[in-house]
Amino acid sequence: MKMKTMTIGILLAALILAGAPRAVAGTVTAKGSDTMVILAQKWAEVYMQKSTGTKIQVTGGGSGTGFAALQNQTCDLANASRKIKANEIGSYIKAFGKRPTEYKVAMDGLSVYVSAENTVKELSLDQLDQVFSGRIKNWKELGGTDAPITVYSRENSSGTYEFFKEHVLKGKDFASSAQTMPGTAAVLQAVAKDKNGIGYGGAAYGAGAKHLAVKKDDSTPAIEPTEEAVVGGTYPISRFLFIYLNPALDKGEIAGYLTWIRSDEGQKLVKDVGYFPLPKNLRQ
Repeated sequence: MKMKTMTIGILLAALILAGAPRAVAGTVTAKGSDTMVILAQKWAEVYMQKSTGTKIQVTGGGSGTGFAALQNQTCDLANASRKIKANEIGSYIKAFGKRPTEYKVAMDGLSVYVSAENTVKELSLDQLDQVFSGRIKNWKELGGTDAPITVYSRENSSGTYEFFKEHVLKGKDFASSAQTMPGTAAVLQAVAKDKNGIGYGGAAYGAGAKHLAVKKDDSTPAIEPTEEAVVGGTYPISRFLFIYLNPALDKGEIAGYLTWIRSDEGQKLVKDVGYFPLPKNLRQ
């Protein structure tokens, strides 16, 4: 029977695996990172068209939400835009006896976005730290116009929030005035409409705003979040995107799907969506 073409976001089809309990019988469920939603949905859509009888359900909610669902065995795959924490590993070991299997599935240049009208073109990590923690409050301090800075951030269940807090704010809290948005798309929409706004998100979400080049420090050049810079590690806010799962489910249809994601075909979709493919040596 010929499958009808399905649009992104539609629930897609899977074989029931024997062994460990499944989150939803007959369906591969992927939950977590909002950064990864558009990519995970594209993977699911294309894979379903190739694999008759496969059903894959993709939802967001943030990396933390995905990790919690995996621990509670209410999803099969946890999409994450940050690496798993030690305490989370401990919780998994209690839940199903082993640490979860980790797969690197793509790379991202975590981008800093401003309005297309903003005259500022580049900032250093230290300047970003001061902006997002609230110590720099006006664009004129950064070479821009005399206007207050509006900071847009993600909710604390977001892996992107945690990655940015750790790697840019060095663990400090975001400014109390920061406006928390429910997803990366919402951050970009807000920044695109606010000429004084600034936010951050995955490289695939730049429509309507512009990204800033980022300097590691004042003595180094500002780097654009290009594929070469991200894969080569010269862009200062580069990161991997991950999928985690219960090792007992890493077989059959799920294993086949994960292998395909890291194949040339799956990695081409990474680039098509706007992220960056894994180097060949990391696809095993």
